[in-house]
Amino acid sequence: MTTQTDKPIANNNSVVFQTLGTVSGKQIGVVTLNVEKAINSLNLEMVYAMTAQLKAWREDDDIALVMLDGAGDKGFCAGGDVRAIYHASMMTPGELTQDAVEFFENEYQLDYLLHSFPKPVMVWGDGIVMGGGLGLMAGASHRVLTERSRIAMPEVTIGLYPDVGGSYFLNRMPGDTGLFLGLTAYNMNAGDAKFVNIGNHYLNSDDKEPMLDHLATLSWSGDNDANHELLSQELNLLEQRVAISIPGSQLAEKQAEIAELMSGSLSEIIERVSHSDFSDTWLARPIKTLLSGSPISWHLIYRQALLGTDLSLTDVFKFELGLSVNCCAIGDFSEGVRALLIDKDRMPNWRYQSVADVPQDLIEKMTCSPWQTDNHPLKEM
Repeated sequence: MTTQTDKPIANNNSVVFQTLGTVSGKQIGVVTLNVEKAINSLNLEMVYAMTAQLKAWREDDDIALVMLDGAGDKGFCAGGDVRAIYHASMMTPGELTQDAVEFFENEYQLDYLLHSFPKPVMVWGDGIVMGGGLGLMAGASHRVLTERSRIAMPEVTIGLYPDVGGSYFLNRMPGDTGLFLGLTAYNMNAGDAKFVNIGNHYLNSDDKEPMLDHLATLSWSGDNDANHELLSQELNLLEQRVAISIPGSQLAEKQAEIAELMSGSLSEIIERVSHSDFSDTWLARPIKTLLSGSPISWHLIYRQALLGTDLSLTDVFKFELGLSVNCCAIGDFSEGVRALLIDKDRMPNWRYQSVADVPQDLIEKMTCSPWQTDNHPLKEM
């Protein structure tokens, strides 16, 4: 960068804040997730720090817009660092733990803060964006994809479900795409992500520094609406000059196939994919991932899709907080995390081995909030 004056702010090691000066006198607040070895996976310390800084910038008249970025070249954010939740759940199996409640409660509050932020928020969605990283990206007003973007909700592989607002944004995707993404953890490229509106702008990975230099030359003001419009306009202009065009979208091209695959009851879907040969098709990896996932997660993801679009974003976050902590207490979450992140044997021993084995009363219990309305941790949202 050549035109900005970088001004660091008090940071912790896992997330870095700075402000970039512009010719208008206004500043760009930059949040950099800084746990490169874990592809910037979110821990509770990062969530607290980001929430505090974003609230400060929200009230700071000198800040015109905010950008979220990830350290290193692997990706923006690979998800949540859930090891502490795992260890707490193993200490008291079958019970809600304070670690789970605290992490998910604060993560949801951060995501909601981004969704409701009055100033433009831009996420640089380069490389891997998964799970909790997608929760951050979905809350931003300007979601920039690159030719390197690889975006997924892989929770079916750890006994969870697409949380951090998945019940809201997945159900607003074309056709049955949201259900397909939740069940298969399909790895989206930029074309896919733009098709389903996970991203709304596209640049190349090498464009970040020139983009920031350009943004520093613009006439930012104290008018949030005008700043939103200005950022959209400039990103659209920059998109027209990219050297590498946005890749095509399998999701867009295969809508009829996805609709056929996801039709009927959950049992019918699992039966269909279990007895079909996808080995030589684009579905080979997604279907393999689905069938290796947690049968409890299948039920939760299907139930999630049935919610439709009636719930407000606030109600979605309240619903998901209860479901997430229930997954940690009485679902397959602990076993999924053990297999993927702790022992890393990638051989989870799920509680149930088939879709039919999962008791319906367990799913009812898991989707029932552990709190009443007046004592819900997100009641002030």
